[in-house]
Amino acid sequence: MSDLLAKLYPQHLRTLRDRADAALARGGFDHLVVAAGVLRDQFLDDRPYPFAVNPHFKHWLPVTKAPGSWIAYTPGQKPKLIYLQPRDYWHVVPEAPAGYWVEHFDVAIIHEARDALAHLPKSLPRCAIIGEDIAALGEAKPNNPDRVLNYLHWQRSYKTDYELAMLRVASKLGVRAHCAAEAAFRAGKSEYDINTAYLNAVHETENELPYGNIIALNQHGAILHYTDLNRAPPAHADSFLIDAGASFHGYASDITRTYAATPAREFQELIDAVDAAQRGFVQRVRRGQNYADLHVHAHHVLAGILREQDFIRLSAEGAVESGVSSAFFPHGLGHPLGLQVHDVAGFQKDESGGTIPRPPGHPYLRFTRTLEPRMVTTIEPGIYFIDMLLARLKAGPHAQDVNWPKVDAFRRYGGIRIEDDVVCTEGEPENLTRDAFAAA
Repeated sequence: MSDLLAKLYPQHLRTLRDRADAALARGGFDHLVVAAGVLRDQFLDDRPYPFAVNPHFKHWLPVTKAPGSWIAYTPGQKPKLIYLQPRDYWHVVPEAPAGYWVEHFDVAIIHEARDALAHLPKSLPRCAIIGEDIAALGEAKPNNPDRVLNYLHWQRSYKTDYELAMLRVASKLGVRAHCAAEAAFRAGKSEYDINTAYLNAVHETENELPYGNIIALNQHGAILHYTDLNRAPPAHADSFLIDAGASFHGYASDITRTYAATPAREFQELIDAVDAAQRGFVQRVRRGQNYADLHVHAHHVLAGILREQDFIRLSAEGAVESGVSSAFFPHGLGHPLGLQVHDVAGFQKDESGGTIPRPPGHPYLRFTRTLEPRMVTTIEPGIYFIDMLLARLKAGPHAQDVNWPKVDAFRRYGGIRIEDDVVCTEGEPENLTRDAFAAA
């Protein structure tokens, strides 16, 4: 894998330099400075929160654990890495920079955070400085200029070959761990033990994962971001919903699967229907497809499933227009993916900024742009039986359009979500998740 990354990285870096040149010209700056970030102590404590690197920093190089470090870039010059190796016997000191990317940087090793100032451009007012406010170092204060950030965020939607290689590895790591988690579910383990099996298989700590794992048995599948992890297994496991990913050099996978217990044939039929629908949505990840339109299309298809399987009596069109479908599918179809799980620029109108609004009645959609090659998105439809939303539906004008005995019988399963990570290409979409499952 290192040989492949070494081959792909130079072009990736050239792309980033070209983008930085254009962004600086747009913003009227001479230099780009990126702070990795710093550790942040917890309130009334001297214990820091887990470090999360600035995504703009890890875009340039595969370094995620070097707080206090900086990148400085001036068009026409080799980028500089200012790398903090503190003199510290309390903690592990970051190892010296090494690997396929190092030769492409001028590297300055510092041992005190304040020493970075000597290596930054002298004219700080001419710098676009990207980072959190707490990363400020003397006069080197992040200004995060909109004209620069908007351009960089827009361009980040288009992944380089190097980035796509990273995302493929992240998918393989996540799928390996998903298989271990399913085996633990089939063995009757608790949510906590299933999560432990996942961590053991992915070989990442919880803080290294791109987001907190959702490991939900039975009714917990109806809680969209369930992270409580019961220590004891339920008396009877009817269903298992797992939404969990992996990180590779700062790039994320985001994968969801839902499983029925062996006797739960009725629930398996619903899973199969959602799975078939999801595969159809994936096939629409193509150049020119407006993502908001795809989301609304998904509502119509899922509403059709609810009608076919006798959960509702409305037509699919009626269920979507009335909002009934949103009681069963309350979140968005997906979101951009890359350096962040919910990657930037999902609503951005163009390189200069602006916002493309969500369609009316769909407040939780995270992506409204038109798909183009090299964009990566998740496709994650779902059908859920959420007590709060069902109570609201039952109290509303369309209560008579719902087969409540059947809905009530499915509450114990919680819900279904199936999520793949998909690359829009010049032709057939590349399904990173299904490809990884097939390889596994």
